[in-house]
Amino acid sequence: MEQVLFIVWRECVEALLVVGILYSWLKASPQGRRGLPYLWGGVAGGLALAGALALVLLGISEWLSDTGQEWFQGIMSLAACLLVVQMVLWMKSRGRTLKSELESGARTSIANDNWWGLFALVAISVAREGSETVVFLYGTVSAASAGNGSQSVARLLLGGVAGFAAAVLTFWLLQLGGKLITWRRFFKLTEILLLLLAGSLLVGGLDHLISLGVMPTLMDPVWDSSWLLSDSAGLGKILADFAGYRAYPALSSLLCWIAYWLVVWTLLRRAGRPSQALAARTVQ
Repeated sequence: MEQVLFIVWRECVEALLVVGILYSWLKASPQGRRGLPYLWGGVAGGLALAGALALVLLGISEWLSDTGQEWFQGIMSLAACLLVVQMVLWMKSRGRTLKSELESGARTSIANDNWWGLFALVAISVAREGSETVVFLYGTVSAASAGNGSQSVARLLLGGVAGFAAAVLTFWLLQLGGKLITWRRFFKLTEILLLLLAGSLLVGGLDHLISLGVMPTLMDPVWDSSWLLSDSAGLGKILADFAGYRAYPALSSLLCWIAYWLVVWTLLRRAGRPSQALAARTVQ
């Protein structure tokens, strides 16, 4: 449930940021206000596309056999891990120019009197966040079922509703421009949490592959830390859900987890270089 709440919260805040930027820009001029119906239509269209993807994933899962579902869930967990890392890298390299890029696209649509272009811009932006949420949620539930058993639908729905409510509150607080919570600090904090979650998704996907017998364990387990910190309750459960902690880790899974962090660290350093160079030129 905690993972669902966090994912819905983070993705909804990002979607609200996109819609909020365009809404404020359109509302500032009489000509732009003509595009508000297309803005809300794009939001609805993006949500519809994300909902369609969710139905497709659920349909595929129901159609597959038990072994097929195991494969599908493992692949989706690994895909969600890659998607999380890609999203963090994208925001790190493009976050500074997101507002100007969105406004530029909207400005072009208004100049050409192409309101359907604005509709498509919003629909694609919302659908991107919505589809990421769908894949993340499916991968998270799959990873959780591999490591700690299935979760009730009611708890997942409650987590989703709570995440959306928290996103609206967070967006409102960030719009106030307080010194304690700023957009930069928000994305920095959630960047760390998302990468931890991606590590958990990776381990969950590997658990599926190990259970299918397609990935060797090499040594299983490497250690038994259940006497100190169980991964099925309390703090250990939180670490399992958000960081991939296992009380009985297989060596192959542990090596992949270490390799994941080395790769992520390298990619983050590369993604941060353009921003640092731009900041240096600005100072000069």
